[in-house]
Amino acid sequence: MIVKWWVTALQWTELFVSCLVHLSYGLYLFSTAIAGDVLKNPSEWIFKQNLEAEEEKKETKSSNDLPPIVLVHGIFGFGKGRLGGLSYFAGAEKKDDRVLVPDLGSLTSIYDRARELFYYLKGGQVDYGEEHSKTCGHSQFGRVYEQGHYPEWDEHHPIHFVGHSAGAQVVRVLQQMLADKAFKGYENSSENWVLSITSLSGAINGTTRTYLDGMQPEDGKSLMPVCLLQLCRIGVIVYEWLDIPWLKDYYNFGFDHFSMTWRKSGIWGLLDCLLGNTGPFSSGDWILLDLTIQGSIKLNSHLRTFPQTYYFSYATKRTTEVMGATIPSGILGIHPLLFIRVLQMSQWRHPQDVSPPYKGYRDEDWWNNDGALNTISMTHPRLPVEHPSHLVVKDSDCQPLQPGIWYYKIVEGDHVLFVVNRARAGVQFDLIYDGIFERCRKHVLRKTPTLPNQVPE
Repeated sequence: MIVKWWVTALQWTELFVSCLVHLSYGLYLFSTAIAGDVLKNPSEWIFKQNLEAEEEKKETKSSNDLPPIVLVHGIFGFGKGRLGGLSYFAGAEKKDDRVLVPDLGSLTSIYDRARELFYYLKGGQVDYGEEHSKTCGHSQFGRVYEQGHYPEWDEHHPIHFVGHSAGAQVVRVLQQMLADKAFKGYENSSENWVLSITSLSGAINGTTRTYLDGMQPEDGKSLMPVCLLQLCRIGVIVYEWLDIPWLKDYYNFGFDHFSMTWRKSGIWGLLDCLLGNTGPFSSGDWILLDLTIQGSIKLNSHLRTFPQTYYFSYATKRTTEVMGATIPSGILGIHPLLFIRVLQMSQWRHPQDVSPPYKGYRDEDWWNNDGALNTISMTHPRLPVEHPSHLVVKDSDCQPLQPGIWYYKIVEGDHVLFVVNRARAGVQFDLIYDGIFERCRKHVLRKTPTLPNQVPE
């Protein structure tokens, strides 16, 4: 009896510490942005805003002929204009004249975020699809974009996409939707609307961290009764129900199409959501299910690597091998809020009494990680079918680039090294993003150059 009580106490202690860790990280992001707003001189802030607006107009005029580079954030991420102007990509968007940073749902499903991304670019009201909306219990229509950020987007005006974490899967799903002509009124869409996809610490094949945070390894769908994700679920439901305008303008989880606010659902609607009878956590239309290994396999089974699109991925790793054991590669090089997870993921073992997520699964293949995702998951699509790939050690290994192949590079870094805090990544930050933008501008070309003795078509 004492032993059982002691084990239960340890579980609750671990949950409490884990919650403090995640809460601290969230408060860190919010306090950084708030402090930046408060410390700004008001007149200086207004002047800076006007100056930036003028610069954007100049850039638009001078760079209309360049294909946009679209930076897509990951889970709990945010786009331009949120968190008091804090940049999710730590200002990397300023490295090129034609960069867009959309604000998508931070916890909504990969499917919903892909639909939102399409209308952010083309313009119009977000249409989640009639069948999907009925199945998941939310409105078919969402946010309205009076003016698309790239309305001319088509096969002759393709786009470069860079996705961090779950953002990489969002872009892949969007490309498949374009190939399947899944957007009403855009029957001319095709996979060739996408010129290149760059995955930065991308959640391509799922992560074992979802199980550490509370997803059941048995099915990759249901939550453990007591876990971090349960607290996250409750917090998000209450946040959405309270519907405080200024707070949601500051940061939004993206569940507006579920009508979870007190005005629309009342107190009984809140109870229904908390009890798991309605809402995104009931229907499974939220992002964590897509990030389990099982969920990623289901997602990937419908996604192709297309022969005329260029693919490149950076897989991050903060572990090393010592006498046959996988351990964190030092302490100082890992973000304090990720160190525990790097350690836990490097020791993760799938429960022996539960069927493995796929045939041939081995625990040791998934031990190398960056604190949020497993390195094996980030290189290229592997499950349920492995796509063509090529490991890059030197840049010359992938020049000239060939379409239809996933070129991937292993980078020493944790999951947040290349976002939010530029100073922390140092020189490596600039090397990564300079390489991405240079490749998009100089090496990724779909048009065949005209030779001197040829007449252009």
